[in-house]
Amino acid sequence: MKFGEKLRQARLKAKYTQEQLANVVQVTKRTIINYETGKRYPRDRGMYARLAEALGVDVNYLLTEDEEFITEAASKYGSKGEAEARELLERSAALFAGGELSDEDKLAFLLEIQQLYLESKEIAKKFAPKKRSSD
Repeated sequence: MKFGEKLRQARLKAKYTQEQLANVVQVTKRTIINYETGKRYPRDRGMYARLAEALGVDVNYLLTEDEEFITEAASKYGSKGEAEARELLERSAALFAGGELSDEDKLAFLLEIQQLYLESKEIAKKFAPKKRSSD
């Protein structure tokens, strides 16, 4: 189950509307809608903790390896990094369609791909042209 589905399920169980939950965790209703529909993930782990506390669930229930990766990419590289991380996960998952890898091997592969992505972004920053201030 993905983050948005878990969030919605926990919100309904806690008998919150989207607007009520948004007020409790101090975000907009649109933010909660985007989380639940999978259009956005929280940019920092603190939001996962606030949501978990408000909903009375363990933060680990909301946070999976995929969400951690997307959150880290978003916090380091903004919305473009978030989009790239999502696409990387989707394309990587497609590699397993009809395959015969164990769940452990699939997880190991995905974690390695995630790490390579983050390392590549750090290396690329070293070669990016420096922005010059106007004289």
